[in-house]
Amino acid sequence: MPQKYTQSIVFHTEKLSKSYHMGEVTVHALRGIDLDIYAGELVVLLGTSGSGKSTLLNILGGLDVPTSGTVLYETQNLTHANEHELTQFRRLHVGFVFQFYNLIPSLTALENVTIVTEMKEGSMPPQKALDLVGLGARSHHFPSQLSGGEQQRVAISRAIAKRPSILLCDEPTGALDSQTGISVLEVLEKVNQSMGTTTVLITHNASIADMADRVIQLSDGQISSIHVNAQKCSPRDLRW
Repeated sequence: MPQKYTQSIVFHTEKLSKSYHMGEVTVHALRGIDLDIYAGELVVLLGTSGSGKSTLLNILGGLDVPTSGTVLYETQNLTHANEHELTQFRRLHVGFVFQFYNLIPSLTALENVTIVTEMKEGSMPPQKALDLVGLGARSHHFPSQLSGGEQQRVAISRAIAKRPSILLCDEPTGALDSQTGISVLEVLEKVNQSMGTTTVLITHNASIADMADRVIQLSDGQISSIHVNAQKCSPRDLRW
């Protein structure tokens, strides 16, 4: 256990497995994952396509359920939670950022964020959330008027506006060029450090791992290694 994170475990999984049936073929996406994720850390899940990264992230975020094994969020057992319980878990505790921004094109940046803040009491003001990601001046622009990097920052703003305890990011820089991707990673780092939001980031880009507290390498649905970065790189210093 990293010394910095001895106080609180956010996620705990035991023998977590997930299988899919595709016709007569059974695909084993996860094979017995044992993992703890600690409050306030930034974790990178690293692996090639098909390694199980997205399946693990979706189970942690309550978007999917395991075939077998256990997943706990703090003291809440998500393993056998029903759809209503998972919906409440996602609404109250989880912010999602995906590779594609999923913004509503007919709404401004501010309105895209406002929709989320109206769903949870105690959310931050939408304009403050946009200011936090450096887009305060673009709040009344529509997605079509924003660059890819700006749209992704709106998506991050929308995810953090409800003050989630967990931020789950699935290839957030996958559709961006290197410089734009770095600016997005800087925003994620800022959110992790300034708000203390536990952040789990999926990527196939090994260089991004250098900004993490811990790097969890997945291969064929299993954890192949866990590495603790003694010194983290800032996004600007990453070798893209």
